[in-house]
Amino acid sequence: MPESVPSPPSVPSPRHPAHALDRAFLSMERRHPEVRWDAGGVAYLNGPPPSLADLRAYVGHRLPQLPLLTSRIENGPGRPRWRTDTEFAVERHVHEVVADGPAEWDTALHTALNAPFAPGTYWGVWLLRGHAADRYAVCYRFHHACQDGSAAATTFRAMLGEGEPSARPVPGRGRWSALPRRVGLAVGLAARFASGPLVVRGPRPALPFVPTGERRLWRGRVPASALREIGSAHGGSAHDVHLAALAGVLATWSERSGVPLPRVTALVPVDARRPEEDQSWGNRCFALPLELPVRTDPKAAEAPRDGAPPLWRLDRVMAGTRKLRGERWRQAIQDMVRFMPGRPTAWYLRRVLSPRVTQVMATSMPLADKGSLGDTPVTGTALLPLLVPGHLFGVGLSFFDTWAEVSFVADRALPLGETLPGLWERAVAELAQTPAPK
Repeated sequence: MPESVPSPPSVPSPRHPAHALDRAFLSMERRHPEVRWDAGGVAYLNGPPPSLADLRAYVGHRLPQLPLLTSRIENGPGRPRWRTDTEFAVERHVHEVVADGPAEWDTALHTALNAPFAPGTYWGVWLLRGHAADRYAVCYRFHHACQDGSAAATTFRAMLGEGEPSARPVPGRGRWSALPRRVGLAVGLAARFASGPLVVRGPRPALPFVPTGERRLWRGRVPASALREIGSAHGGSAHDVHLAALAGVLATWSERSGVPLPRVTALVPVDARRPEEDQSWGNRCFALPLELPVRTDPKAAEAPRDGAPPLWRLDRVMAGTRKLRGERWRQAIQDMVRFMPGRPTAWYLRRVLSPRVTQVMATSMPLADKGSLGDTPVTGTALLPLLVPGHLFGVGLSFFDTWAEVSFVADRALPLGETLPGLWERAVAELAQTPAPK
């Protein structure tokens, strides 16, 4: 590793206009300063941990590959713009938390998970050590006005992942002759997505606990091949299998906790970057509500018709995501995010994040095939999805090495929160063991 913290990277000063999504998240932060609008991830490593000084030097050495991280949003005449932070200092972004042995590891992890950002910063890295001489973790968190999950995955690969591509689906470059159709489809989708939150009526649902404001992280994992094989056998994707398993988790959790869930809608992020925008400034992630087939209400009129409940849930999820897998819809969402004005964007985000509309944030992200920090390999990962006020929890699925790793982030007071990863692993196993209807 480098022996000293380098000066801020010398890169051309960016003057990218802040995107409508960036401005929307900053507006929500101003409206609700008590809410944490950050997400991120944790990398678990095997090997002797670096010192804080060495980690700061390492991060500083990698920053020239990530000009976004040395930029900040500045207000001025017209729209806010991203500019190089002339006062950038690695020390304000990279910190450490030391556990007093294995018994205090969870406490250290949750300290990093809940630590505030330094004033004026949009991201932070926390070195977690003290669990054992040959085990440590690195926690990275970012404000959602600064990055989204896709850009954060690029940050992971630049810092730890040895540069593998993310394999994220992006539409191909369109032809000018197709522009009228694209405009029509984008406008139609905008009207459709905006009308969905409008039809939601009724009071804001009450949480089944009193929030403490402290987040907790619980993890589980299955072989990534298991999700892909189940999805392929039924004409879906690994993400479809994840969402179907999540629906099963919610059904079982509801029964065990005594919390009725007559309807659960997940907020599913969709990457709307263009092919050349791997590490663009700000947020390029749209969010769509997707009703999960939990079916905990015994009075529900619709019963499983296509075999056992696990496969029925998978069929229902695939019916809801089928259009999202098509290139036309991805192109339309990309166009909509690129050109939607700021005020409608902020209005939509406020509505779709409301617990009247959605109750769970559910995201997934391919990270890398391998990773390391110096000579110490990354052995596991966990996404830290945005925990929206009023939501039950956020759930993230990361694909790293040969594993699909699920992480649940929730308030400390969520009943039976620690059981969620085990329920998810069991739900995936049930999907794998249930034969498809002939």
